[in-house]
Amino acid sequence: QVRLVESGGGSVQAGDSLRLSCAASGITFYTMAWFRQAPGMEREGVAIIDDSGRAKYADSVKGRFIISRDNAKNTMYLQMNNLKPDDTAMYYCAAGSQTTLASLQIHGVWGQGTQVTVSS
Repeated sequence: QVRLVESGGGSVQAGDSLRLSCAASGITFYTMAWFRQAPGMEREGVAIIDDSGRAKYADSVKGRFIISRDNAKNTMYLQMNNLKPDDTAMYYCAAGSQTTLASLQIHGVWGQGTQVTVSS
């Protein structure tokens, strides 16, 4: 059974940093991604990383967020720097055999989410 568990969310001030983690079990050789959803907004893809470590980012987080993974630990990370109030959202990790954010959003396995709140 595939299971994803996010952690690391919290409440911070603008300009602060946070690191989210997503621990995976029951799955191997997969693509992983971070999504986020703010209240009243659609879920959006933040970053995606394949099992070789190749990563892509949404324009809104380029230069501030870094996605990485430790395959030995089956864990993915999202280092979020220079956080802004617009980054406030529930952050979800997803995993699957799909290779794009759009397909992973539809067909991937999801975690339960971790809340990130950034105040000005």
